[in-house]
Amino acid sequence: MKPAARERFFRVLRDADPEPRSELEFATPYELLVAVVLSAQATDRSVNLATRGLFPVARTPEAMVALGEEGLAGYVRSIGLFRTKARNVVGLSRLLLSEHGGEVPCTREALEKLPGVGRKTANVVLNVAFGEATMAVDTHIFRVCNRTGLAPGKDVLAVERRLLEVVPPEYRLHAHHWLILHGRYTCVARSPKCGACPVRDPCGFKDKAKFAAPPAPKRSRLPK
Repeated sequence: MKPAARERFFRVLRDADPEPRSELEFATPYELLVAVVLSAQATDRSVNLATRGLFPVARTPEAMVALGEEGLAGYVRSIGLFRTKARNVVGLSRLLLSEHGGEVPCTREALEKLPGVGRKTANVVLNVAFGEATMAVDTHIFRVCNRTGLAPGKDVLAVERRLLEVVPPEYRLHAHHWLILHGRYTCVARSPKCGACPVRDPCGFKDKAKFAAPPAPKRSRLPK
């Protein structure tokens, strides 16, 4: 995708949603960190359903450690890999208390030392909680960037680095939110909604005309 097309791509997404927000529900950086750790291989909806019961009783590292792994597991049982995630959340809460005064650190190095926190989770926290122009590349963003030609790459790290190179500066803060929402609701995996896509024109997807066409009507069989 050429620079002018990229600029138009993000301008259209910005005009449609000037201040995109994470679909995870949280009130503090700590709640955001916990929610993102819980969201690995799970939907934001399932995480929100769980944290609506969890956060009123454990919204600080101290309360989470007091709740313990078994107590936490009871709240997140509906989420995949809930035992591993419960162990990680309690573990990272202990580290926040022992090494960071109970506060969520604002550096990638410190975040990635916490249990259950990888590069993508760190990028989300840095972007959403601390306003850094990071690119948290998930499967949706990876698909959108490769399909459209926006920032193709062989893996998520390559796509992340490419996005940081090519996204115009004025769009970098919110770019990953626009892309994830676009991939989640429009540029979906199996049957992208190209006919209703607001960025269809700058998009470089070679089959967009195919998916923009309405489905052929089914032929009814007449009785013989």
